[in-house]
Amino acid sequence: MTPQATGNPTRQHSDGQRKNIPGAGGPPGGPGGVPARPGPPPAAADPVVARTDTDRTGTGRSDTELLIAASVLLADAALAAKRAGAGLTEALTGAGSALQALRRPTWALGTALSCVRALTDPAGLGFGANGGVVGELARIAGNVTRRRPAAVAMAVDGFALRIEAATVTHPNLDSPHARRLTGALVAGDRLEAARALHALVERLGITRALTTVSPVIMELLALTGLLDENPVNDEFSWVTLAGGVPTTDPFLGLPSSLLKYLNPGPGRAERAEPDPILAKVLGTSGNDIVSYINDIGALGNHGLVLLRRVSCADGAVRHVVLLPGTSFALLSNSTPQDLIGAFDGLLRTDTTYTRAVKKLLLRAGVPAGSELMLVGHSLGGLTAMNLAADVDVASEYRITHVVTLGSPIDNKRPADHTTRVVSLVNKHDVIPTLDGRGPACPNDIPDDWVELAWLDESYDYPLSHAPQAYSDSLRGELGHHRERINDLIRRYDGEITANQPYMLRDR
Repeated sequence: MTPQATGNPTRQHSDGQRKNIPGAGGPPGGPGGVPARPGPPPAAADPVVARTDTDRTGTGRSDTELLIAASVLLADAALAAKRAGAGLTEALTGAGSALQALRRPTWALGTALSCVRALTDPAGLGFGANGGVVGELARIAGNVTRRRPAAVAMAVDGFALRIEAATVTHPNLDSPHARRLTGALVAGDRLEAARALHALVERLGITRALTTVSPVIMELLALTGLLDENPVNDEFSWVTLAGGVPTTDPFLGLPSSLLKYLNPGPGRAERAEPDPILAKVLGTSGNDIVSYINDIGALGNHGLVLLRRVSCADGAVRHVVLLPGTSFALLSNSTPQDLIGAFDGLLRTDTTYTRAVKKLLLRAGVPAGSELMLVGHSLGGLTAMNLAADVDVASEYRITHVVTLGSPIDNKRPADHTTRVVSLVNKHDVIPTLDGRGPACPNDIPDDWVELAWLDESYDYPLSHAPQAYSDSLRGELGHHRERINDLIRRYDGEITANQPYMLRDR
């Protein structure tokens, strides 16, 4: 299967940029089985992708658009019901109610009974108490006893519609094994979900199973947190429903603030000499997106980054920083490019990686006011956005471009509104969905961002996440995307006068 530009037809122009769904404003913040053997998705999937662009209902909107619009309405209703439960809980248990009970006991008793009825009636909010000490104790009791409030029921239905919408453009989600897993999680049947997951992995292997469910991984995690008995991890689910970046984990509900204690390094940057292979790659490099991706691949993910100085065609001297992604060998290592650093970069902007890069810029003597382009893969792309979001960095240097590939950056924003953001996404890649904006999420990116998304034959994660997969796609059938990106970064054309690798360390 040759690469093809695709994505949610409801949010994407033919050039790959996404647009908001008309009339589907959300809260702030082909059918066919999966092949039994490893290989690319069945060819039958292609007509399904094409069909979603052309098949319309009588309202002029595709089935996918209608499913997502309905999920937005359910999300709004679920969040409104949750707020109503908190308001009634406050009315029932607040100090004002106690004072009124002293003044007008009969009226207060009637009001209390009405609130209790509304909060506990299955035809009302369905055990919807929350907020405050009493409300949270009641909510915890409901979680433990598996009482499902109306807000939770609507949230579950909203997530189910998102999954159904993603199935239209990712037909492997429509296979019996995948349907069994998603259906069990929607139903809150964890035993059946475990059996279904085991069957999926047994049939496809771990990487193919992960790739199959990757388009809806955030929705599945949110359903797990919302429907288990743990009352502490619900916040992950509600933030995901609202389209934000969760600041807690979906299983234990641990806050992201703990990461700063796991990743506390001040960051350090030391000049390094390129090995012969890296030197050869850098010797043929130029101002071309494929060349940048190949350079990042040659740097590896063991702490090396690159600072490039360019004497540009217009006479200006500009700099490019190349930032590789995560090393998956260890949870934590001596460099910022580890798994702890990846989670930290997703949830925070001040990380060991960003601190080390800032020290690199100082150590290299990059003049204040210099124009910078930051190019990063995976965690490197996250770090590029975190640096662009840092007011101090944006004040010291002029960050003209942030170019990312395979990075979950959609909920981050640069401090300088003139910074051009270009995001490249292989739709088989799991990592870009970790920001909560999966294929069926109704929330969108700013209109002035450029997001180019496609499906290619790499399919399986982690191959689909590798820099080489992105490079191969842009050198092949997606050459028009390559040309567009090169046009956007044309101001960096010129003579490369320095290629200096730096080794970044936590301390």
